[in-house]
Amino acid sequence: MGADMSMSKGSNTPVPTAALRVELGWRPGPGVPDADASALLLADGKVRSDGDFVFYNQPAHSSGAVRHEGKRNAGGQVTDTLLVDLTRVEPGVETVILAASSDGGTFGRIPDLYIEVRDAARGTVAARFDSMGATSESAFVLGEFYRRQGAWKFRAVGQGYSNGLEGLATDYGITVDEPQHAAPAVPAPPSTPPAATPPPAPAPPPAPAARPLAPPATSPAPVRLTKVTLTKEAPAVSLTKQGGTSGALRVNLNWQVRKQFSGWAGKLGRPAAMHSDLDLDLCALYELTDGSKGVVQALGNAFGSLRRPPFIHLDGDDRTGAVASGENLTVNLDHQQYFRRILVFVTIYEGARSFADLHATVTLQPQHGAPVDFSLDECTVPSTVCALALITNTGGDLVVQREARYLVPERGVSPQRTVDRAYGWGMNWTPGRK
Repeated sequence: MGADMSMSKGSNTPVPTAALRVELGWRPGPGVPDADASALLLADGKVRSDGDFVFYNQPAHSSGAVRHEGKRNAGGQVTDTLLVDLTRVEPGVETVILAASSDGGTFGRIPDLYIEVRDAARGTVAARFDSMGATSESAFVLGEFYRRQGAWKFRAVGQGYSNGLEGLATDYGITVDEPQHAAPAVPAPPSTPPAATPPPAPAPPPAPAARPLAPPATSPAPVRLTKVTLTKEAPAVSLTKQGGTSGALRVNLNWQVRKQFSGWAGKLGRPAAMHSDLDLDLCALYELTDGSKGVVQALGNAFGSLRRPPFIHLDGDDRTGAVASGENLTVNLDHQQYFRRILVFVTIYEGARSFADLHATVTLQPQHGAPVDFSLDECTVPSTVCALALITNTGGDLVVQREARYLVPERGVSPQRTVDRAYGWGMNWTPGRK
């Protein structure tokens, strides 16, 4: 089936029982809402538990059958991708629903909405459905995989919901966590005032203790649908106001290389800007309240630590860009009182001369509170280092700011020294290697 052969609503087609890349796509523009892909694994028409719902807050199913890979913005098109491995779908699951929800408007304002199913290994198109005629809907079931006599098929559905992701999720048996609103304070009736007692002396901040760090929750119940997407217009969010000030803060960078011969390098007539062996390094500059400064990075094996200063740890190196692995860095917010500022940035270690044609998404997932994500804009300069996010702790308020700032090192200046100069960190640098 060719990519230009779109299915009609209600039709079905066989798909290979293999790893499939399911792409939700649309054309962005001024006033166009954002959209998010999700999946529900059904037995007898309902989920078996809230863990059968895969979306931005719960990006992987425990069976490994479905994974939310993240969003890309390139070439006048936005895509949000799910990876579905039909060989890993449990025997009791007969249907995998493929859905979309809008954020900031209805689907009537989202042009050229489609869902496309590709063989993940071969890249061939197995099915495509272009959804048209949307009006006031804020959630859609675009398609579904279903079993028939031991084989899998894809059906183009096109069923809309006017009550958003919450309405769609609850329709299939998901328990949704309602946002809590504080009740107005009611004055207490007059009573005999208690005897005055001196306030307790403030306790000193705890010393850095070797305490176990609980892993981030992977299957909360009930499900929380809130998330925060940072943009140029709204670049910052307070983790404190969202309750995300303890436990593990996981920072993930995932990416995809779209083309080989475009971007600034292609315009200059140079060879391919990106290669399949692209190696990106996620790094973090930190400054603690005692004035100490440093860097967490793979170079020099400066991977950091979660249980002693700087309370930041970098995972092992990865070259795939997949959201389930990618480049990951964890911050221990149980010791956030020791942080003054943390700058998360990424460098190209090898495989490219710039970020041209690299389409990346950054996700900050606190153990408590909503995830924070944003996409990087297209790179149009010969940049080898990009400042991603700045986390600052001022007056007890922990704030995440989207930077998404491509920097161009001067000749003979390292990417690390370049980002140091741009943000006034004031460190001394020596050459290092992995």
